[in-house]
Parts: sequence; C-alpha cells; structure tokens
Amino acid sequence: MLLTDYLRSTRDMTWDFAKQCGVSHGVIRLPEDEEFDITDKSHWETVYRGFTDFGIKPVVIEPMPNALHDHIKAGDSRRDACIEKVIKMLEYMNAFDIRTICFNWMAHIGWLRTSDRVTERGGALVTGFDISDWKETEQRITAEQLWANYEYFIKAVLPYAEKYDIKLALHPDDPPLANLGGVARIMTCYENIAKAVEVGKSPNLGVTMCQACYLMMGENLYEVIPKLAEKIFFIHFRNVTGNKYRFHETFHDNGEIAMADIMRLYTSLGIDVPIRVDHVPLMAGEQQETAGYTALGRLYAIGYLKGILDSLERETTGLEKQGG
Repeated sequence: MLLTDYLRSTRDMTWDFAKQCGVSHGVIRLPEDEEFDITDKSHWETVYRGFTDFGIKPVVIEPMPNALHDHIKAGDSRRDACIEKVIKMLEYMNAFDIRTICFNWMAHIGWLRTSDRVTERGGALVTGFDISDWKETEQRITAEQLWANYEYFIKAVLPYAEKYDIKLALHPDDPPLANLGGVARIMTCYENIAKAVEVGKSPNLGVTMCQACYLMMGENLYEVIPKLAEKIFFIHFRNVTGNKYRFHETFHDNGEIAMADIMRLYTSLGIDVPIRVDHVPLMAGEQQETAGYTALGRLYAIGYLKGILDSLERETTGLEKQGG
C-alpha cells in the first residue's frame, strides 16, 4: 500500500503532521478560488511545486473540483464546457504524473451529515447522520437522469483517461440511501457500483473503496472487496457504527470494522494502491474548521494505519523468508 494523506493546496498543520509521520505522498485538493485557472498549466505547476518542494509527491486528486463536477452530475447547460475542462485536467495530471482522480456521482447533495457534535470515546466529537434530522430540499433528480448523465460523462472522458493513463476512481454515495427526498442516489449498493464500472469496459475506470460506505450499504466487506479487487484504485480507511439511516463516525480502532483484518484482506488480494485515513474525531484542545478533517485526529489515525501496515509488511516478509 502507498500511505498518503489528504492535503489542501494551502499549507497548514496537516502537512507538517503528515511529513512527521513519514507520509511522503499526497491526496491533494486543488484550489477552489477564482485565482486558480484549472485550464492553465502554470497554475498546476505552482500547486504541484508547493507540495514537492515540501517533500510530498501528489498521487491522487480528490475531489474532482465541485465547480465542474456539480454541473456534470446534474447534466445542466454547462455540462459540456465542464467536461472539456476535466479532459484538460487529465492531460495535466499526466504531465505531473498524478495517476488517480477520485470522483463521485452524488448530484445536488454530496457527502451529508446531520451533526458534527456526536460524542465518541473520551468526549471526542465526530460526525453523524440521522435520517429523522434531515430536512428535504427543493432539488430534484431521478435515478434515470443520474444514470444517463453518468454514462454521458464516462463515455466522454474515458478515451482521454486511457490516452493519458489516468485512473478514474468512483466513490460510493455517502450516506448510501436510494433517495434523499426528491434527489435520487444510484451508487448505493454493490450491484450498481459493479454496473457503473463496466461502462466502457475500461481498465482505467474503477472504484474508491470507502469501506465504511460499503458497510453502511449493508454489504459484507469480506465478499465485496474480493469481487472488486481488480477495480480498487484507491482506499479510504474509515470506521463507523450504525446503519445507512442512522450512523456516526468512530475512532479508527473503535467501530464495527476490524481494521487490521480488513487490511490483511487487501494484502492477501494483492491490492497495492494509495490509501488514506478518512473522517477523524475532533479531539481535546482543537478547533474545528472542516468536520472530520482536523489535524490531531488525523495524527492519531495515520499512526494507527501506519502501525497496521508495518505489521502486515513484517508478516509478509516473514512468510517469504520461511517459504524461501
């Protein structure tokens, strides 16, 4: 596995913590302001050099910039212009050897939580979702429209993903509910994800294995991960408890997923892709700017993941020596 961390394009404490933890590869979020022109290679160069000069090599773009992606998912009048910019993105990703982009297909309503003040171990605060606390919006889109918009997008960009050898890693819906009021969701079960990655039948279209999302779908991780193994391009290492209608994040060692065991499963299947920790608690003494992405919680989670990876590497090395 390639240990990474999620880093914004403007340096903050998470950069330092990641580097001090031994992380040398980044899942980067591109700037989302008017000064950054996604079609200008020199702007990419500035962002890229900011990371590499610090000692972090960008390997994944996450998310696909919302200013483009929202129009594409909704299929509105700006869709084609936004797709052209995505194609230009793929060209630049190739130029800077950034091989994976994580994208989702949640139109109108993205990653959703109803609280960021759920109490976890020791009084730490985490995000949670409770369908009874969610208020319906006026936005509308059907499952049929979502599938049509998805296929339109994939067929438009897949030739360029193949040309530039970029992996498109589809993230499941979070929460994985079939509907949020009048807004349909389609990436909510294994069958639909499997259908989605077969569009175009390309080795460059696969998934982000956000294991907690699949658990909340009601899927058995020990069955789903092997089925998708060849299509797993990126892993979100996250733990959770509950069900799709009512759940909350946990410390990585305190949820329903046996994290070390799942990592052993990835290893046994030969899955060797970028991995990052995801959705961490707000710990004592911290101020929260973005729920789930605070620095101290990430520091704890990276150390936990690194320990698991180191242990599995020793196990594998030991077995190889015994076999030799």
